[in-house]
Amino acid sequence: MNAHVPRTSILVVDDDPDLLRLMQIRLTAAGYAVTTADSAERALAQASVTRPRLLVTDLRMGGMDGMALFEAIRAENPTLPVIILTAHGTIPDAVAAVNRGVFGYLTKPFDAKALLVEVERALALSGGVATGADGEDHGWRAEIITRNPAMEDVLARARLVAESDASVFIFGESGTGKELLARAIHKSSPRRAHAFVGINCSAIPEQLLESELFGHVRGSFTGATRDHKGLFLTAHRGTLLLDEIGDMPLSLQVKLLRVLQEKQVRPVGSTETHEVDVRVISATHRNLEAEMAAGNFREDLYYRLNVVALTLPPLGERREDIPLLAGHFLSQVSAKYRRVVNGFAPEAMELMIAASWPGNVRQLYNVIEQSVALATTPIIPVSLAQQAIQHQQAEFASFEDARRRFEREYLTQLLKITEGNVTQAARLAKRNRTEFYKLLGRHQLDPKLFKSK
Repeated sequence: MNAHVPRTSILVVDDDPDLLRLMQIRLTAAGYAVTTADSAERALAQASVTRPRLLVTDLRMGGMDGMALFEAIRAENPTLPVIILTAHGTIPDAVAAVNRGVFGYLTKPFDAKALLVEVERALALSGGVATGADGEDHGWRAEIITRNPAMEDVLARARLVAESDASVFIFGESGTGKELLARAIHKSSPRRAHAFVGINCSAIPEQLLESELFGHVRGSFTGATRDHKGLFLTAHRGTLLLDEIGDMPLSLQVKLLRVLQEKQVRPVGSTETHEVDVRVISATHRNLEAEMAAGNFREDLYYRLNVVALTLPPLGERREDIPLLAGHFLSQVSAKYRRVVNGFAPEAMELMIAASWPGNVRQLYNVIEQSVALATTPIIPVSLAQQAIQHQQAEFASFEDARRRFEREYLTQLLKITEGNVTQAARLAKRNRTEFYKLLGRHQLDPKLFKSK
């Protein structure tokens, strides 16, 4: 059996010692690390120590029963998958348990194959909390949820570089979590007691960006009614994240390079300079080598900032993290909207694992948020997940898809305005008739359909 993660930890709970022993033998033989408990009370104590990735429990036991154990476990670890074992007479109770968020159930007696199939499905489709088996303190990276080897490698390198003052450049598609990684580096660094500040260089006009970074004095430009010290001084002895630095104007790149070289800033309109001690982390989704070749980004600044490069993989390359992230976001969003939504139908999770995610983790969060907001049952069905994914795919369309959609909408509007008069529409679009007809043909638009009756 190769589908499971080697030595994945499973906690099995049953007050029947023979059945407990049998399940331990079968799961251990399949390569899992199995911990057992003969009561729900003991299972709670075990779970806090072993941090299992899956819980398999009998429904009816003396003392606390399987559903009470599930509720107690869920309060501590809402993403831990739970499989209920039930006798034929209690199948309605098991179905009700599934509606409350239990992953699934098995009826007794069951064969080894049925047990292993259900265990593999639970581990593949439901996310347990990733924890460090080495006992290492992972608080610095608590916001980054993963069990993907490539991501773990990035985090290991981030932890190493955090101890130094080396400038870090984080590459990755939009929505992959570049700011989260920058915050994690700061939390693991000797600068953690001081400020972490970030700025998106693509979201602010050039003049304002210079003021935001370096500060300004009162009266230095229209609207400067008071002194502003800027982010470099705010981040003194801390960390500054320059997000989407690939969009920074060339004129400002020169000034940034001077600050990094001299470790001094001069606010806009001031004649005084201020010493700054700042660790700079930069991030971009752009191909900066292409930008440098095109003359849009300075090579000397690039090599000043890119001492250590970290590249975040897109969500499509870390699909084993989708159940983990989905469960984490479900807990967050359910609490935010005060909704009782406990989990996903297996088909819904399968759909999310298989989906393309052009917007990466940010898009996944949006899908979960929309699903929770519209959910009418405790379990998110596949239809709701599919609707949310389709809506988000449109929001995170590729450049080519977005351009194609814009062209079609633009041409349709022109034909409506001109009532199908191609000559007039081409003139408005500042295109010749031949080129305009080609555009209409590309989008299969017939001008005759827009003529007034």
